[in-house]
Amino acid sequence: MAEPSNDDFFHKLTGFTRFEGVTDSTNYRPLPDGWLLAVADIVSSTKAIASGHYKSVNMAGASVISAVLNALDKGDYPFVFGGDGALVAIPPSGEARVRQALAAVRAWVKEELQLDLRTALVPMSAVRGEGLDVMVARFNPSEYVSYAMFFGGGTSWAERQMKAGNFIVEAAAAEARPDLTGLSCRWNPIKAHNGEIVSIIAVPGNSGNSAKFQQLVADIIAISREQSRDAHPVPVEGPTPSLIFDGADIEARASAAPADRWRRKLAVALQIVAVYILDKFGLRVATFDAKVYRRDLAANSDFRKFDDGLKMTIDVDAAQLSRIEARLRQAEAEGICRYGLHRQDSALMTCFVPTPLMRDHMHFIDGASGGYAMAAMALRGKQPSELAAGE
Repeated sequence: MAEPSNDDFFHKLTGFTRFEGVTDSTNYRPLPDGWLLAVADIVSSTKAIASGHYKSVNMAGASVISAVLNALDKGDYPFVFGGDGALVAIPPSGEARVRQALAAVRAWVKEELQLDLRTALVPMSAVRGEGLDVMVARFNPSEYVSYAMFFGGGTSWAERQMKAGNFIVEAAAAEARPDLTGLSCRWNPIKAHNGEIVSIIAVPGNSGNSAKFQQLVADIIAISREQSRDAHPVPVEGPTPSLIFDGADIEARASAAPADRWRRKLAVALQIVAVYILDKFGLRVATFDAKVYRRDLAANSDFRKFDDGLKMTIDVDAAQLSRIEARLRQAEAEGICRYGLHRQDSALMTCFVPTPLMRDHMHFIDGASGGYAMAAMALRGKQPSELAAGE
C-alpha cells in the first residue's frame, strides 16, 4: 500500500484508543519523504527550573507547538511536548512559514521569558541518511483530540543534532512576534491524589528498540493501569477553577504587544473569574459549559506518550511506584533501557485552546517541579558524555 505523501499524512492515519497500542508496530507509518522536523528546547532548563521558573519553561516548550501549528493554519500535524521543548513534524509546503515561526518564537522566549530557546529544522533526508527513521502513530485519548507517537530513532537524532549546533534556525529580530493564539497557562498546579506525581523517561539501552524494550514499556503501562484512571494526574472532573491569577501575566505576554498587555491581562483575569462563577453555580453561556470543559480537559490531556522512548507523568501510590522502579532497575541492569525519574507533589498543565467553544482543546502535562527536564537530567547521567553535551 502506498504511503500518504502529502500534507494530510497525519490526518489519514488510523488512530488507536488504548495507550498499550504504542508498542504495536503496525500502528506506525513512516513520515513521508521531504518532510522536516521542527525541534526546540531550552538551554540549561534545569537551572531555570531550580530558580523557580518551571511555568516559564513549560510555556516556552508549548509555545513552539502553538507557533508552528498557527503558522500552518492550525492544521493536523504530528507533534510532541517534552516539558522544556517540543517537536513538530511538518510537510515541505510549510517549511518557509515554520522557519519564520521558529525564529520568531525563539526571539519571543528570549525577550519575554528570559530563556534561551534553541530551534532547528531537520530534513528527513538527513535522518534517513543516517540509517534512522521517524515512524508515526496516532493515539486518540478522547474522541476530540489525538497525539502523535514516534519511534525509529530519528527524533532523538534530530535533537542531538540541534544540540550540536546543526540545522539551527537563528532568532529573528527582537521585535518579531510569533502567533501564539490559544496558548494559555491558567490552571494552578494539580496536587497528587494517589501519592506522588512522578515523571518517567525510559529509552532503549544497548539493544535498541528491541522486543525486550517493548515488553518493558508494556509492563510499565500495565502497572500504572492498576492505579485509578491509569494513574492519570488530572481528576476525571478536571481541575477545580480558582481565583488565582499567576498565569495571566505569561499569557498576556504571549498574546499582546507591550502597549496592550495590561488590557489582555485584565481580559484573562476576567475570563478566569467568569469560569469560576460559571462552574461554581453550574451556569452556561451560549455553548460553553464549564463542567463539560473541565471533563474534556482531563480526557484530552497528554500525560503519557512515546517519543523514541516512554515518557509519562503519572499519579501513583508508594506500592505502584516501587514496582515501576524495580522493573526499570532490572531492565537497566540487563541493558534493555536507561531511565530517569523525578518525583514531585503536583502536576503542571499548559494548554493550547484555539477556542473554548470547541472541544478539541489540548493540554500538556508535566511535573510541577521540573518533571521531564529533571528526569532527563537523571537519564543523561547514565549516558555517554557526548550524548549529554549541550543541555
